[in-house]
Amino acid sequence: MKVAVVTDTNSGITPEEAKELGVTVVPMPFLINDEEFFEDVTLNQQQFYEKLMSGANVSTSQPNIYSVMDIWQEVLKTHDQLVYIPMSSGLSNSCETAQNFAKEFEGKVEVVDNKRISVTQKQSVVDAVNLAKQGKTATEIKEYLLNTSMNASIYIMVPTLTYLKKGGRVTPAAAAIGTLLKIKPVLQIQGAKLDKFCQVMTLNQAKRKMIDQMLKDIETRFKDLVEQNRFKIFMAYTYDKEKCLEFANEANEALKKYNLKVELIDPLSLSVSCHIGPGAIAIAGCEYYKE
Repeated sequence: MKVAVVTDTNSGITPEEAKELGVTVVPMPFLINDEEFFEDVTLNQQQFYEKLMSGANVSTSQPNIYSVMDIWQEVLKTHDQLVYIPMSSGLSNSCETAQNFAKEFEGKVEVVDNKRISVTQKQSVVDAVNLAKQGKTATEIKEYLLNTSMNASIYIMVPTLTYLKKGGRVTPAAAAIGTLLKIKPVLQIQGAKLDKFCQVMTLNQAKRKMIDQMLKDIETRFKDLVEQNRFKIFMAYTYDKEKCLEFANEANEALKKYNLKVELIDPLSLSVSCHIGPGAIAIAGCEYYKE
C-alpha cells in the first residue's frame, strides 16, 4: 500500500525540504491589514517580520478546508492512503475541521492530532515518512503518532509582551507593567497549548531556566527515551538566528553528559511568531522513530 504524508507550514518544512522528503505541505494563511497571504507562497519569513514590526495588523487564519481537500484528492491520485499532520488542536481548530471532513474519504485519509508544532511537528512528519517507507498503513502511522504525541516539550523565551497583548494573551495593564519592569516571559508547549512557564528579567536568566528545565525533563519524563537513543533536541527562533546559535552553544555544553546535542535550528512557525513577535528563542525535545 502506498501511503502519502501531508502536513502544513506550521511544521517549518520549506518547499525544498518537502520535495526532498517527498511530502506535501499545505500553506497556512495570514491576514495582514485585511489582505490574505500564504506562508512560503506569497509570504516569506523576511516579508512577514517586516510587516509585523512596522505595526501592521497581523492575524492567523485557518486554511480553507475545501482547498485542503483538493490537495488530498490530488495526492490520492497517486497514493492509496494519506496521513495528514496539521498543527496541534490546542493551538488551532483546523485539526478538528480536517478530522470531520476526512470522513468523506472513506478511510483513505487519516488526520492526526499529534499535539505538536514547529520543530517537533517536523519530526512527526519525518517519522511518518519513515514508517510509510516500511510499508505501514495510514492507520498504523496514525496510531504511532498518537501514542508518542505527548513525548515532547517546548520552552520559548519572549523578549517583549507587546505581541502577546495584541493577540489578547495578556491584558494591556499586565503588558504595561511587564514592559516597565522589563519582564521576559518564558512560555511552554507541553503537548497541546501555549502556556506560561515562568518569568525572568534578563535573557541570560531565560536561557538558564529553559536549559535547566529541559535537563530536568531529560532526567525524568524522557529518561527512558534518552537511554534508548530515541530522543532529539531542537531549537527554534523568531527573526534573530544569531541569538539562537549562541543559545545552542550554551545548551550543547549542558547536554554533553547525556550524549545529546542540538540537532536542528529552525525559524519558528509564523502562526506562533504572530503572537510572540521577533527575538524569541526556544528549546525543544521530542521522541523520534527508531527501528
